[in-house]
Amino acid sequence: MTGNDSAPRSLADDLRARADDELAALLRSRPDLLVPVPVDVAQLATRATTRASAQRAVDRLDRFTLQVVDALMVASAPATPSAVQALLGTASAPVAEAVARLREQALLWGPDDDLRLPRVVHEIIGPHPAGLGPPAEQALLALSPNRLVAVMRGLGLTPGGDHATNAHTVAGRLADGPTVDALIETLPEDARSALYALVPGPPTGRIDGAMREVTRDSARSAIDHLLATGLFVPVDDATVVLPREVALHLRGGVVHADVHTGAPVPSTTERAPDTVDRTAGAGAFDIVRKIELLLDTWATAPPPVLRTGGLGVRDLRRLPDLLDTDEAGAGLVAELAYAAGLLAPSNDVDDNDVWLPTADYDTWRRDEHAHRWASLTRTWLDTSRVAGLIGTRDDRDRPVAPLGAELDRPVAPELRRLVLDELAALPAGAAPELTGVLTSAQWRRPRRGGRIRDEMVRWFLREAEMLGVTGMGALASFVRPLLDRNDEKAVDAAAEAAQACLPEPLDHILLQADLTAVAPGPLRPDLERELALISDVESRGGASVHRFSDASLRRALDAGYSADDVHTFLSTVSRTPVPQPLTYLVDDVARRHGHLRVGSASSFVRCDDETVLTEILADSRAAGLGARRLAPTVLVSSLTANLLLDRLRRMGFSPVAEAADGSLVVGRAEVRRAAARPAPQPLVTEHAAPEETLLGAAVRAVRAGERSREERPAAAAPGNLGRTGPGQTLADLREALQAANTVWIGYVDQHGATTERLVDPARLEGGWLSAFDHRSGEVRTFAVHRISGVSPVDAA
Repeated sequence: MTGNDSAPRSLADDLRARADDELAALLRSRPDLLVPVPVDVAQLATRATTRASAQRAVDRLDRFTLQVVDALMVASAPATPSAVQALLGTASAPVAEAVARLREQALLWGPDDDLRLPRVVHEIIGPHPAGLGPPAEQALLALSPNRLVAVMRGLGLTPGGDHATNAHTVAGRLADGPTVDALIETLPEDARSALYALVPGPPTGRIDGAMREVTRDSARSAIDHLLATGLFVPVDDATVVLPREVALHLRGGVVHADVHTGAPVPSTTERAPDTVDRTAGAGAFDIVRKIELLLDTWATAPPPVLRTGGLGVRDLRRLPDLLDTDEAGAGLVAELAYAAGLLAPSNDVDDNDVWLPTADYDTWRRDEHAHRWASLTRTWLDTSRVAGLIGTRDDRDRPVAPLGAELDRPVAPELRRLVLDELAALPAGAAPELTGVLTSAQWRRPRRGGRIRDEMVRWFLREAEMLGVTGMGALASFVRPLLDRNDEKAVDAAAEAAQACLPEPLDHILLQADLTAVAPGPLRPDLERELALISDVESRGGASVHRFSDASLRRALDAGYSADDVHTFLSTVSRTPVPQPLTYLVDDVARRHGHLRVGSASSFVRCDDETVLTEILADSRAAGLGARRLAPTVLVSSLTANLLLDRLRRMGFSPVAEAADGSLVVGRAEVRRAAARPAPQPLVTEHAAPEETLLGAAVRAVRAGERSREERPAAAAPGNLGRTGPGQTLADLREALQAANTVWIGYVDQHGATTERLVDPARLEGGWLSAFDHRSGEVRTFAVHRISGVSPVDAA
């Protein structure tokens, strides 16, 4: 774009001169401008220069583009790309690309020989772009006339007739590089040190003591020398500022000393792509197993919900042993289940809120393993919850609890995509160093997050490894469909690609003579659940070790298993013979199991073996049973049956409950589910990228609004379309509906006020018009009798 007589006078004029595809590019890059669809270009320009919208756009700029913005703010009017290039000391091509990006996003307008930033951009960047102070003339004008005259005499200048002329003269001298160099040579060493301290920015400094008016002859301190020569300008009684021209000269004439036109490429370690995929596949398999293990455990023994929401510290500390991970990994597993809608709080247990799996968990568990992983990964990419914050301190210095409300950070989805896009841009199998990824994220989003941004990058890389998104630090190939698009087709494609990389679950174990079983790899979920019922996990890893004991076998028998069931299971799944000690242990526990029978008297205990009852009564712990002997084979107790069962088991006996008809009562653990509720929605500050069809419709609506504004006579100005009869109104609406035309309607609200609406009629029946309202960006219903007039708009 070059200057000419028809150069735009405002951002709105600049937008009017743009082609349709350029307007579409603006709306694509700043989707918040679409909600609702602007009625014309003037409204689009106004919305683009609101503080909130412009702030979002500026915060998404990379470091080099922000440096171009700094240079544009510093450059003397009229600003040009060549001036920006000189102030940055870089090539012209990157500057031209950055200018094009800024212009596309309406953060810059005007021809190339007079580039202008909207005022709101100046406000967002602040008064000190690139850490530079105000122009010298602006700072000097704020001085008192006497002080400015003293500065002029210190520079060897003769004061002029008025204050503005004097300020202009001094500013010209400070803008002359050789003059400034010569002036600095005359300063004492401590004054030069103070001057150079403000050169990198910020340009202001505070001084000790009250500031006084000085001349070069009366200067005593370092600050006095700088004030007397105009190298420092007082802002108030305790603050000085370094004029912009002086700082620029001392920076070598460039705004920024460190300019990188592109994101730094991190150093990498090369891995074999196949090895990366297999390693990531193992992680993908493991995260699904961990979520199943967590939710199956909490289905029968749900932890309570804190009064403030979230999971208690003690319950969190139990998870590492259960899931074979650290607390950070356990927190991630719980957060993934919650964000995916597989876990929710429920108050169906004694009116106390507890964490329970949802009904969606049962549906999810029936899906293929690869598809379960892909849906979890998509959830992780989209959620605003940050598991890495667990255990940190909040604003009140309290620890942040898992599953609590304090874990939401709206910037999280954007940063996750940013990190993974960085990995995706590297060759297959390339594992970047952490410092390189951090540096790249800092360059791409310098205004986003600060220290917490860097922490989140570290957390996301660690979580990606645990999730199977990366393997050995490199991006897995089967994750790429989830980065290319964000819909169910992407989930299906990622699941299909991951299927071949997931380890095949085993259907067997190896029984050992020391009452243990070794699972040489991941087991089938059904086999793992059954093995967990009859044994206790002793160690986890690539191969897990499970130990059989009296307690574990009694747990299976309490759940309804018989000794034959246990023998059959072990002989079926073991690749090694069942050791004789294990067979004996199963039979021994089964023989003692159910030997005692507990019923209700309040409760009673009966046993065919009189010596067992005698042993109970002789035990020192029997005092709490409230038991007495009614018959040689019967005891009665004042305790309830359930409590008596629990006390006897703690004493080392193996009682079972007995029904009124003498049959055994099998105590299976109750599997509970949380009441249906939607999964937590991400907190977002950005609108989703609009579809191309919506972009096209929005551009047409904006153009139609412009044509209506330009072509409609004064009588047809907004709110004054003129009135037509009901018959003519219906005829005009039917014609617009049949021709699929966009029309203006005058609509009278319930208070009698008439507003103008730009609509696309969709349906007309029963005295109601359904139409897409361009102002609200949604389909709305209008009462036909309230439509005062209809005016067609050309579609072309």
